[in-house]
Amino acid sequence: MDELIGRLATNASIDSAVAEKSVGIILGFLRNEGPSDSVQALIDQIPGAEAAIEASSSGGGLSRLMGGGLMAVGTRLMGLGLGMSEIQNVARELFRFGRDKIGADQMGKIVAGTPGLSQFA
Repeated sequence: MDELIGRLATNASIDSAVAEKSVGIILGFLRNEGPSDSVQALIDQIPGAEAAIEASSSGGGLSRLMGGGLMAVGTRLMGLGLGMSEIQNVARELFRFGRDKIGADQMGKIVAGTPGLSQFA
């Protein structure tokens, strides 16, 4: 996780704490909405990912009120102080990291199998 957080903080120009929360939110979304085998392969390659997902899922009442899907993820990320361009940078960097860890084919399955995600890949 430290490697990913470092890459996000540097390449997306965001604070490390925000980067970690962002990863948890995005991975939690992928786990709920994406192709489970491919997403789990990605999560398994990121030490600390489970803890980040768990930490990001607290406050579930508000999340449930906002609904699900990509719009809810965007709302939660904006709640961390990220603008749209920063959210795109975070997502693209996370996908680059994923391609490095599980390969382009597996990452392609995640992007193709998750509603609305292709605009960020």
